Amino acid sequence: MSASLYGIRRAKNLIAQVLAIAATIFGLFWLIWIMWTTLSKGLGSLNLALFTEMTPPPGDSGGMLNAFFGSAVMSLLGIAIGAPVGVLAGTFLAEYSQKSWIGESVRFVNDILLSAPSIVLGLFVYTLVVAQMGHFSALAGAIALAFIVLPVVVRTTDEMLRLVPSQMREAALSLGVPQWKVIVQVLYRSSLPGIVTGILLALARISGETAPLLFTALNNQYWTTDVLSPMANVPVVIFQYAMSPYENWHTLAWAGAFILTLFVLVISLLARAIVLRNKMTHE
Repeated sequence: MSASLYGIRRAKNLIAQVLAIAATIFGLFWLIWIMWTTLSKGLGSLNLALFTEMTPPPGDSGGMLNAFFGSAVMSLLGIAIGAPVGVLAGTFLAEYSQKSWIGESVRFVNDILLSAPSIVLGLFVYTLVVAQMGHFSALAGAIALAFIVLPVVVRTTDEMLRLVPSQMREAALSLGVPQWKVIVQVLYRSSLPGIVTGILLALARISGETAPLLFTALNNQYWTTDVLSPMANVPVVIFQYAMSPYENWHTLAWAGAFILTLFVLVISLLARAIVLRNKMTHE
């Protein structure tokens, strides 16, 4: 290799590294700025009333207890609805339709659903559930969130099961074990950390969704445990309070944004810890 050609390749490599580092710094700058703004404005707004009092009317002080409860209920319901269906669909794709046109069609539709704007899913559930019931409800909100959970869990389950070595399947089947028992007792055990990670990441994603809940669960200033009625939730409360002209509502919005960001961060770190632990176990 001539010296000139080697110099050109080194120059190209240097330019690529500089551009990559610059892009990384650019992205981290905005991320750190957002995190710092949320931390600086939200941390000072934290107090005991935030977790013990209901959302206040205009001009009054209060907290977000009902919003935290509503978000927890709808997020857990969304996971309870979407995760089992997603695991079963991912299992079908990985074990029963690897090379069939049905499997490829389902994967294509799942990719579309994965990239679909959440507001479109909210409008779909509004037409399917809210319009038929005649009122907003936490159940409709949970169904909208389940549609967001579903493609994430399908993709994760499909990929994790396909990563399991085929020798494990063949060894179990050669002993006369039925295929369903191979899936449940062998494949699920091997891929469980990856599937759980996907579910946690789906939970982190839906916890901050606002648009679907605006069309399904709406909001409720009061405490309620009825999933068939409108229910308060943190993202919608943050949206409404941030757009209001009242300073105390702005304070609550920043506090809610800080708690929501902290929750997403903890869930993401937990998912990362599960992945690292599984990697270290296999090594």
